[in-house]
Amino acid sequence: MKPKERMAIPRQQPVELDPAERITNFKEVTSGYSEEAALLEANRCLQCKKPKCIDGCPIRNDIPSFIRLLREKKFEEAYWKVRETSSMPSVCSRVCPHEFQCEGSCIRGKKGDPVAIGMLERYLTDWMVANGKTLSRDCALSNGRKAAIVGAGPSGMTVAHILAFNGYKCTIFEALPVFGGMLAVGIPHYRLPRDIIGAELAALKHCGVEIKLGVTIGRDKTLEQLKEEGYESVFLGVGAHESRKLGIEGEEGTEGVLHGVDYLRRVLTGDDVDIGRKVVVVGGGNVAIDVARTALRTGSDEVFILYRRTKEEMPASSAEIHHLEEEGVNIEFLAAPVKIHSENGKLSGVECVRMELGEPDDSGRRRPVQKEGSNFIIQADSIIPAISQKVNHDADKGTEILLESWGTYTVNPRTLQTTVDWIFAGGDDVLGPQTAAKAVYQGKVAAESMLCYMEGRDLEEGRDLTCYMVDW
Repeated sequence: MKPKERMAIPRQQPVELDPAERITNFKEVTSGYSEEAALLEANRCLQCKKPKCIDGCPIRNDIPSFIRLLREKKFEEAYWKVRETSSMPSVCSRVCPHEFQCEGSCIRGKKGDPVAIGMLERYLTDWMVANGKTLSRDCALSNGRKAAIVGAGPSGMTVAHILAFNGYKCTIFEALPVFGGMLAVGIPHYRLPRDIIGAELAALKHCGVEIKLGVTIGRDKTLEQLKEEGYESVFLGVGAHESRKLGIEGEEGTEGVLHGVDYLRRVLTGDDVDIGRKVVVVGGGNVAIDVARTALRTGSDEVFILYRRTKEEMPASSAEIHHLEEEGVNIEFLAAPVKIHSENGKLSGVECVRMELGEPDDSGRRRPVQKEGSNFIIQADSIIPAISQKVNHDADKGTEILLESWGTYTVNPRTLQTTVDWIFAGGDDVLGPQTAAKAVYQGKVAAESMLCYMEGRDLEEGRDLTCYMVDW
């Protein structure tokens, strides 16, 4: 097929549940491609000599190669091509913001729609599951040596996969009662079905990885005790699970004030959380959108988002914003809360102020500035801020690990070794709240460094991986 013919193929659209139906349940909203659609979409790829899509992928997946294999109907080979670099394509293909990463760098996007790289990657993982194929590689026989991973999120899973593949006995310690870290308690089922996380758990167990849930390192057991028990190195992948607060009057001690990741965690672990009929969500990222869409699914019938910038500045993916609007959630742009009103200790209203955009800030986005005298009040039963998260430091209590000013771990940016030589860290507890793909990539870097450390080799030996700390 000639490039002109490929350019004529429109981007294939997946089937989605009807909005009126999907807000009544947590079923996955977007279905995967059929074989016919996947092959058509794969044929849109131009197989560039200098593929920018690889540069846009935090994990550096060889995207043109797996797409070429897919369009030759070598589906299993294509899956394993992705697995050469990614430990969990089943997750990344569903939850990563592809428009800002691989697809955002696709050359086809300059003259139309980019290739649907995420959907093609998902097709391969779904095909493997549907055809009874294993998602895990055979691991080396145990060498009798041990490593510990604190946190069962994407970075911790990646470290465990790589170390187990190299013969190390790995134990993952997870404070939550469920496996998956933020994947399990921060991403609703309609975006990431739990059987996908279950498949990743099965793959780890297949390699002999031990999972200990409900164990909080730093309280139930210290890092030093892990070392005394024979774990030669430790990886901290604790994520960023603590919500940042708005810092406005009335936020503390008022019934009806919840925070984004706390609310999602409670709902996704089975709590019955009553937030009332009318709910205000604050924020413009995927967590804010997940909170709003979850509120609809748990019984609230009037949900809207306050965002202090415009739609063009929202960090959430366009697909999630589209789904949100389809489901009837309104977004109040250029508005921010300044005070929470209450009666008898219960929230009664949210006082807000109109904003206008001023000069760009450090992120490159125009800074929102309050409009004097523009205050207004919204009547609500609950307000759920979802503006960002920070790292909980239970795990490193009693250690001398240095922290950055914003609370993340200080690490060597090329090796992810902390200031304690046998402890490594990666993912959101180093980067701040970021994507699953970036956490996976840092897990790869940390695992390579841990192997070097435990084998007495120079941590920089043969290293061709670089953590793009500034860019990320």
